[in-house]
Amino acid sequence: FAKVLATTGADGTRALTQSMNVSAMKRPFAFVDATNSGANCGVGCDGAQDEAPSVIDENSDFLSEVLMKVCAERDLPVALKIGARRGTNPKLKSAGDGVVAFADAAMLGRLCTRFPKVRFLATFLSRNNQHEACVLATKFRNLHIYGCWWFCNNPSIIEEITKMRVEMLGTSFTAQHSDARVVDQMLYKWPHSRAVLAKVLGAEYEKLLLSGWTMSRQEVRRDVRRIFGGSYEDFMSKSLRDQV
Repeated sequence: FAKVLATTGADGTRALTQSMNVSAMKRPFAFVDATNSGANCGVGCDGAQDEAPSVIDENSDFLSEVLMKVCAERDLPVALKIGARRGTNPKLKSAGDGVVAFADAAMLGRLCTRFPKVRFLATFLSRNNQHEACVLATKFRNLHIYGCWWFCNNPSIIEEITKMRVEMLGTSFTAQHSDARVVDQMLYKWPHSRAVLAKVLGAEYEKLLLSGWTMSRQEVRRDVRRIFGGSYEDFMSKSLRDQV
């Protein structure tokens, strides 16, 4: 992301100076580690590079020396959506993206460890990464798991993921997010998500009742509020600046 500029001084001598190449930083996949994929992951790919998923380049100077430092200093979160495979079918253009079966979830744990003063919001595209994501969320207070993204936005998968999150995280996650590229997508996403959530919570409350616990309307409203935004708001409101 650096570019070298040649300048001529008043005495006629030329000097080389280095500056940030802003245009390069704006390009698609600018912060992907291309050495891991073996090729460009753009839409025009031929599939040969699909052996490895596209992940954040953890060795990027921009990541460690610019982005994370700014986020830590200004108390800003970093949102990550992990696991898309670009250009699975190039002929479909923007509709031709697929999913990485097993994305590198350990990368998220390394980021949380390396940058404890930065808050991370994360969601995974593959069903296979959901359990590890929950485990990571129990280990790092600077990590918040959210949503059932894209190919996970099917009622059967939403139910499976939400059950697991409730069992492992209680209400310390965000059950769903809009993630709508067009408004029409929200017309079906929220009704079926609410229906699935009601089913999952109902089963959990039934277990509590059988154990002798008496539920109140206030407790139910509290839980629903938390997994539909309250937990996220609590996560965003806490500062990590004093973390070592």
